[in-house]
Amino acid sequence: MSDAPNTQRTSSASAAPTTRQRTRVPKRIATVIINSLKGGVVPRIGLPYITVGREPEINALLRDLDIVADGGASFRFVVGRYGSGKSFLLQTIRNHAMGKGFVVADADLSPERRLQGSKGQGLATYRELIGNLATKTRPEGGALTLILDRWISGVQAQVAAAGVLPDDPRFADEVERRIYAVIADLQEMVHGFDFAKILSTYFHAHLEADDDTKASVLKWFRGEYRTKSEARQELGVNVIIGDEDWYDYIKLFARFLRGAGYQGLVVLVDELVNLYKIPNAISRQYNYEKILTMYNDTLQGKAQYLGIIMSGTPQCVEDRRRGLYSYEALRSRLTQGRFGREGHVDLMAPVIRLTPLTPEELLVLVEKLANIHAGLFGYERRVTEDDLAHFLEVELSRVGADTHVTPREIIRDFIEMLDVMLQDPSQTVSSLLGSGDFGGLGSDSDGGSGAAGSAEGAPAMARVSSIGGASTTGADPAGYAEFKL
Repeated sequence: MSDAPNTQRTSSASAAPTTRQRTRVPKRIATVIINSLKGGVVPRIGLPYITVGREPEINALLRDLDIVADGGASFRFVVGRYGSGKSFLLQTIRNHAMGKGFVVADADLSPERRLQGSKGQGLATYRELIGNLATKTRPEGGALTLILDRWISGVQAQVAAAGVLPDDPRFADEVERRIYAVIADLQEMVHGFDFAKILSTYFHAHLEADDDTKASVLKWFRGEYRTKSEARQELGVNVIIGDEDWYDYIKLFARFLRGAGYQGLVVLVDELVNLYKIPNAISRQYNYEKILTMYNDTLQGKAQYLGIIMSGTPQCVEDRRRGLYSYEALRSRLTQGRFGREGHVDLMAPVIRLTPLTPEELLVLVEKLANIHAGLFGYERRVTEDDLAHFLEVELSRVGADTHVTPREIIRDFIEMLDVMLQDPSQTVSSLLGSGDFGGLGSDSDGGSGAAGSAEGAPAMARVSSIGGASTTGADPAGYAEFKL
């Protein structure tokens, strides 16, 4: 959810932090938020309490969900520097998708998890995705069993609603007929016949309360069979999910989930930089070829009810020696057109490039965190709005702030400052920020401070000073006297 109402209040009249209306955050969620953000990771719960900005990007990705729900497919890359909010955006879309009735699968790539590999790295990614299947009622993941049981129970409820009650001799036949109607729709796809056979096996095991067979089916769906003979012995099928064809089963899952009553499947893949780091050029190219296959399938209509979002750094995408652009077929599809290179933002392009949060958005963010921190530890918030402005002034006036200071660093510094003030009540924002070494604001090579004497720091200071109507032509901290929420 976007935070437009909170963004607007940055220009309203000043009010004491004790009187401003706040949203109460449950302590369990507040603990996760504060601990995750201080540790530099994105919390999986509580995101609506801290979401600020990114409204255009979120709306663009939500439009993709509408396309997927209508039977289409989508593929997007989210590109931004470390700490710029890529993972946060993915988790936000994850929550939105589950709320809209999608099943979501997410995975972080690593040296052991790739899209393709000679040692099962692609299958490892598939296993991670299936293990992290999440729905609105099971947001923490591990929802495969729930999905299958809900599918069968849903069909039984439909049959009963149609007037055929469970004690009717026709009930089992009608349930089976509807089950096979969903299964038959999959058989035309690659590996669809075996996928449908496994679903049928699960259905009969469910009816017969055969937990051993159900466990074997779940094992097959999770890609845990190592040999075909083992799968044939336990389930009577001659195929297993492997490193070469795991993506075909993702497409099958998407179609099945639609038939099972969900809107579709959304796949989130983070840390593309781990493909960029693959030392062997041939292995890298194989992985990029897999991305190309997935990209072509979604945009050419070969996949249905499937949305894919991958995220990475600009270098891992645009580097023509090792990044995605080193694979010519991908470079020609993903590179910006002339208008994009001239500064226009196209959020309908395959690649969404994250722009920095504005100072107004950062102000709203740190105010939210100050309120959550105070509520979590049970104290009256001490930092005033002028303190928040002063904190951002110092953060954004650091040397190289325009290109190197990210929301992750600002959030970490802010929570650390609140923690220090909580443990040592004698400390104030002014005393901590004025210590001379906060944020690396030591003397520069000319003997002046990094905030006032750096040409690189001046644009960031000027940008923050524009909030609330203060002068934007200088880096004078005194301009913050007019910095009001």
